[in-house]
Amino acid sequence: MSNQTLNLDDRLYRYLVDHSVHEPEVLTALRHETAQHPMAQMQIAPEQGQFMALLVQLLGVKKALEVGVFTGYSALRVALALPPEGKLVACDVSEEYTAIARRYWEQAGVAHKIDLRIAPATETLDQLIQAGETNSFDFAFIDADKSSYPTYYEQVLQLVRPGGLIALDNVLWSGQVADPTVQDRRTNTLRALNDTIHNDDRVVASLVPIADGLTLAMKKP
Repeated sequence: MSNQTLNLDDRLYRYLVDHSVHEPEVLTALRHETAQHPMAQMQIAPEQGQFMALLVQLLGVKKALEVGVFTGYSALRVALALPPEGKLVACDVSEEYTAIARRYWEQAGVAHKIDLRIAPATETLDQLIQAGETNSFDFAFIDADKSSYPTYYEQVLQLVRPGGLIALDNVLWSGQVADPTVQDRRTNTLRALNDTIHNDDRVVASLVPIADGLTLAMKKP
């Protein structure tokens, strides 16, 4: 018994995956292809994707937002969990990486749900704000360049409706946020943002120790 979150060794992690994760074949195929990619470490964990899909279904999400697409695994997970009329606005700068994503979205039959915007995410988010889409998104997932996380957070907070949920990935940063000897820009940015969200009275937040750390922040009504 333990009153602290367990550390997962390889055996316990495999048990967790084997007794938790259910993936459609298209998701498994995308994950395996991405594992061969030179930037494979950018792929979210399958248990995290499943957890996010569960949140999307529990919240009854119809309109979602993603900042950082890579090869499209998280977007596919969310799109599959959306209702038939659901929409996901997905932001990325790479035509190369998202070409893989598009192929699997089409194969899964959800490409019509995903509005992929190829441009710097700050620009896309600002365009959405200027277009009057504030307070209209039910769910948002932020998983892009860490140095821009504070900007993304503030923009997304405008776009998510009261009662909507923001999920931010990599907030534990392989444990480096807790190591005071690590002082690079990205780590310090994540530390500062973790402090900001923890003390932000605009949201109710919880940092969940799944994968590399996932902060869930619900915008207060």
